[in-house]
Amino acid sequence: MAHSMLKSDPAFDSLQGLSVGDALGAQFFVPGSSVPDLLAGRAPAAPWPWTDDTEMACSVYAEIHERGSVNREALAVAFAQRCEPYRGYGPGTVVVLHEIRDGRPWAEAAGAVFDGRGSWGNGAAMRVAPLGARFAGDPDRAATQAALSAEITHRHPEAIVGAMAVAVAAAVAAHARESGCAPEEFLLAVEPYLVDGSTARGIRRARKLLGRTVAEAAYELGNGARVSAQDTVPFSLWVAATYLADFPGAVTACIEAGGDVDTTAAIVGGIVAARTGVGDRGAIRGIPQDWLAAREPLPEWAFGAQRARALQRPS
Repeated sequence: MAHSMLKSDPAFDSLQGLSVGDALGAQFFVPGSSVPDLLAGRAPAAPWPWTDDTEMACSVYAEIHERGSVNREALAVAFAQRCEPYRGYGPGTVVVLHEIRDGRPWAEAAGAVFDGRGSWGNGAAMRVAPLGARFAGDPDRAATQAALSAEITHRHPEAIVGAMAVAVAAAVAAHARESGCAPEEFLLAVEPYLVDGSTARGIRRARKLLGRTVAEAAYELGNGARVSAQDTVPFSLWVAATYLADFPGAVTACIEAGGDVDTTAAIVGGIVAARTGVGDRGAIRGIPQDWLAAREPLPEWAFGAQRARALQRPS
């Protein structure tokens, strides 16, 4: 199944990679998980519950799969109705989603936070890779649809640019399945969609750091510890560019760097899996089957019950 899915549905592979990265990364907030063990090939014990990153990404995937584009009113309702705060949602997002659920228009709810400036958190970027992968080869559409999806909860320009950059990166990664893509080329493909600001400067800085160590890149770019688009997206794109054909290496790099590990691993996992799919193909290392099996199953509502059972069964 992994091989048949590889060409036909990069968006689904991206969602798989996002959710595995999220769920594995989240294990490193749990006492007893060890980075040296992971580097030695000993992953944390299953099961790996996923967080709000995956829950919201599933809503984005379902919206794109059903409609082919983002309907902000429908997606806002989906986010609000499916929000399970115990999944690790930020307090600001919980407030926005509860207000939407209570009937407040999404534009008012999202625009009112942070004294009317809107949130510049990394939440819009963490959920958007499957959307980008859906538009493989069409980065303009990926960027436009990503901006629409971001505005529902994050109205600050930094957050919107971060979501656009991740979606474009996923679109480029999915398009590179057959032809490949060099790290510099990968990051340059995002450049036309950047709007001047801290996130854009960080992504441009990431190009200059290619070839450096994970620790150096995290020191220069941030590792998501501030939970902002500015200190999350540049590092995530650096990791994706560096490990575009190596899903385990990419997610492990995020975990090594620390910080907001579930979110960086979700972003990176979603981008890289759009390129690699599941399992290994020669030099391409996709999502490991044992990691996929350890991850908590995805919700059936994201696909429809029959399709979910078929797609989530490891091949």
